[in-house]
Amino acid sequence: MNHPRKVLVVCKGNICRSPTAEAVLRSKASQLGLALEIDSAGVENYHCGSKPDPRAIKHAHRRGYDLTTLRARQIKESDFIDYDIVLAADKCNLADLKNLCPVEHHSKLILYLGLQDLMDPYWGGAEEFEEVLDLIEKRADFLLKQWHPGN
Repeated sequence: MNHPRKVLVVCKGNICRSPTAEAVLRSKASQLGLALEIDSAGVENYHCGSKPDPRAIKHAHRRGYDLTTLRARQIKESDFIDYDIVLAADKCNLADLKNLCPVEHHSKLILYLGLQDLMDPYWGGAEEFEEVLDLIEKRADFLLKQWHPGN
């Protein structure tokens, strides 16, 4: 999809990677004047309704991103219809999404980083959260450039 209007980012529990990517993409798209609807979800339901991980909130805040209003939710079948592209954090999430997604929408499913997994910082410390932010920001810049209507 060259110019998606609705983008969904998915990780396992929707408390670290996907809400961070949602906030980064939303902020950077706004700065570029791109009208994108961006959301995030998890393949699992065990954090539904929860705020993002406090460490994700803290590290994102240091870079100017606000995750405090986001709440975890589980992906639902209608997401595969409603969103133009679904970005999976890692290959395991991608496999789960392929199992949940109707075959006719499989072309919407891709890895956030393209060919590699976005590591899960949940079991790590500050370094891992910072590295994930670095990767998310770099890829967001690349994706938004690709999605810009002028391209």
